[in-house]
Amino acid sequence: MKSHPNQKALSAWALPLLMLTTFARHLAFLAFLAFLATLWVGGTQALHAQTPTYPKGPVRVILPFPSGGGVDAAGRILAQRLSESTGKTFLIDNKGGANGNIGTEQAAKAANDGYTLLFTGAGFVINPSLYKRVGYDPIKEFEPISLMALGPNVLVVHPSLPVHSVQELIALAKSQPGRIGFAGSGNGSTPHLAGLLFNLLADVQMIHIPYRGSGPAIIGLVGGEVPVMFLPAINAGQLIGTGRVRGIAVTSKERLASFPELPTVSASGLNGYESSQWYGILAPLGTPPDVLGFLNKQVQAIMQTADMQQRMKTDGLVPIGSTREQFASHIKVELDKWAKVVAQAGATVD
Repeated sequence: MKSHPNQKALSAWALPLLMLTTFARHLAFLAFLAFLATLWVGGTQALHAQTPTYPKGPVRVILPFPSGGGVDAAGRILAQRLSESTGKTFLIDNKGGANGNIGTEQAAKAANDGYTLLFTGAGFVINPSLYKRVGYDPIKEFEPISLMALGPNVLVVHPSLPVHSVQELIALAKSQPGRIGFAGSGNGSTPHLAGLLFNLLADVQMIHIPYRGSGPAIIGLVGGEVPVMFLPAINAGQLIGTGRVRGIAVTSKERLASFPELPTVSASGLNGYESSQWYGILAPLGTPPDVLGFLNKQVQAIMQTADMQQRMKTDGLVPIGSTREQFASHIKVELDKWAKVVAQAGATVD
C-alpha cells in the first residue's frame, strides 16, 4: 500500500515538532520555578525587614555603683561574655551615688529600645523601703531579663580587731555599745542591711559607716578606718588570702566552697541569719519582647557554660541564669523581705 505524499511530509516533521513541544514545556516549568523563587526571596526579605537583628551596635549597661565593688565585678564579667557571644559591645557605664538610686533612675528614664540596660544588685529592692524617694519603681518601670547569680557576704574584720569568731564579735560589741563600726557600700546596700540584721538578732549596736560603694568601703576597711564589714564574697577571697582582713563567717545558709574553713553566721549562734547579695540585669519598661527574650537566652546560655559555673563558684557566687518570670518573682519576694527588716530596725535615709 502506497503512502500519501502529505503523510510522508507529516512524518518528516513529527520528531522536530515533538522535541520543540517538550522543550517549550521545560521552559514553562523553569519559568514557573523562577517565579516561585522570586516570591520566596521577596517574602524572606520582607520577614527580615520586620524583625531586624539585635543588637546592631553597642549596648550601654548602666551600673549604678562605683567601680571596684561586687556589683561592678559581676557586671563586667557578664558584659564581657555578652560582647563575646553577640559580637557587639556591651559597655559598662558606672553611675554611682545614693546607693544606686541615681543610676537606676537614669536607667528607668532611658529609651526602651534595648540599647540601654541596667545591671544591679539587692539595693534595687531595698532602697524603696529605706529612702523617702528613690526616683524609680522596681516593678512598674523595669522589665526583668535574668537573675545572674547570688552572692553571699563574708563577715570580715580588720586584723587589729581582737576577734576570731561571731561569738567573740558579739561579746566585744556588747561591751562597747555604739562604738564599733561596720563599713557599708552605702545606705540600703546589702552590707548595710546584713549589719542591721546582725544587730537585731545578736542584740548589739554596731554602727553603720556608709561609703560610696564597695570599692571605697573596702579601702576604708583595709586602711583601718572601720574594723568590720559584711564584704561581698566576690571581693573577699584575695583580701582574706593576703591577710589584709580576717574572715569570721559567711552569711549564706550553707558554707561556701570558696571559703570551706568559714562557718555560717547562723551556725555560729545567730540561728536563722541569712543575707545575700544578688546580681541581675533589667531593661526599661516597654523594651520589645523579642529583645528581652533574646537577652534572656543569652544570659542563660552564658551562665550554663562550664567555665562560667567554675568562675562563679571560685568567686563565692551561686550561678543562676533565671527565666524572666523567675527573676520577677525573686524581685517581689526580696521587696517584701527587706521591707520587714527595715521596718523592724527603724532604719531610714533622708
